[in-house]
Amino acid sequence: MNDATVRQGEVLTGDGVRLRYLESGTGDPLVLVPGFSQTAAEFAGQLGGLGGPRRRVIALDHRGHGGSDKPDHGYRVSRLAMDLHHLLDALDLRDAALLGHSLGCAVIWCHWDLFGRDGARRLVLVDQSPVVSSQFAGAGQEPPPAAVFTPELALGVAAGLRGNAASAAATTRAVVDMLHSPSLAASDVRWLVEQNRLLPPRHAADLHLDHYGNDWRDVLPRITVPTLVIGGELSFFPPGTTEWVASLIPGARARVFSAEEAGSHLMFWENPALFNRVVADFLDAA
Repeated sequence: MNDATVRQGEVLTGDGVRLRYLESGTGDPLVLVPGFSQTAAEFAGQLGGLGGPRRRVIALDHRGHGGSDKPDHGYRVSRLAMDLHHLLDALDLRDAALLGHSLGCAVIWCHWDLFGRDGARRLVLVDQSPVVSSQFAGAGQEPPPAAVFTPELALGVAAGLRGNAASAAATTRAVVDMLHSPSLAASDVRWLVEQNRLLPPRHAADLHLDHYGNDWRDVLPRITVPTLVIGGELSFFPPGTTEWVASLIPGARARVFSAEEAGSHLMFWENPALFNRVVADFLDAA
């Protein structure tokens, strides 16, 4: 961690929702887009480790997540992409690097689909497939290599989140337990669960099902900015996912964190020093 001071701000979306963000540093902008039920606070290691005189790091809380407003509408990837657009516009970020984690990658892909490279200078895509449904394959074809959700599993997660309080809590804990390595401290796991539960479970169910139903494979070949794709050996995505995603994006590079490098779905939390170094080297490259 460096001595970057973390500041808090907020922007208002076009439909009147207050989005909270955290930021540090004063240099070139880097916008961090969290995953499903994740929060800006979970990027503490990046706010402290990447923010400084060379880089202004901004971590967003999606609507319903973290400290942002929790309206009763808008829990779909397309709305979150529009929210990201409002953030970039409100902060006058015309040439920012965008880093998405998990569902945050889908938000970035949707933003690219809607607005092209407007506001995006470079992309960092962390441990996400453009398609997660095992049903999304052509006739007679095998499911995509990173399609990890069967209909039964996807609907089961949604049903658990929409159940009673005990069911929702147990489902959230089960989801979080998919994300980290076995060695993560119990205190960290508890805190991550608390952060995830800031998104009301009924809204989490809506967002989960919308995410499950999307396929962004047609967007990736149209990305025209330098892109780094990061994954982990301990991720719930199968081996080869990171390289496959990178192969769909012209000129993209792939970096897989090994098990020894704490290469879980949350490698940025479990090994922030290495993660920050990999991201900084990519952003600073000519």
